[in-house]
Amino acid sequence: MPSARSATAARRSATAPSRSQASRAQARRPPRLAALRDPILRVRWDRAGRIALLVVLTVVVGIYAQRTLAYLSTSAQASHQQRIVDRLQSQNAALAHQLRSLNQPATIVRDARVLGMVRPGEQSYVLTGHAARP
Repeated sequence: MPSARSATAARRSATAPSRSQASRAQARRPPRLAALRDPILRVRWDRAGRIALLVVLTVVVGIYAQRTLAYLSTSAQASHQQRIVDRLQSQNAALAHQLRSLNQPATIVRDARVLGMVRPGEQSYVLTGHAARP
């Protein structure tokens, strides 16, 4: 009894053309109609997918750039405001020191004398015609 393999192989060789026959038949065959169509009508999904991904990536980068610029602007503004606060705090400290100084009795008397004021019961003298020495 012949093996099943040899019978199947014999059937295949009888019905299927060999590789060289298939390539010759393909060479004689006219070009397919799909190749004759306009290439613009075909959709290249791999290229369309890449373009869509590129658009999405551009949008994401644009959003990140916008947020980065907003952060940098806010940071610069906060730094500017902090400098203003520091300057105002130092001014406030200087004014508080000046207030304490002006509330002392000795300072009050000195400033009054500069303005030409006298205490009650004192007599003021004004020197006139006295030339300053050169």
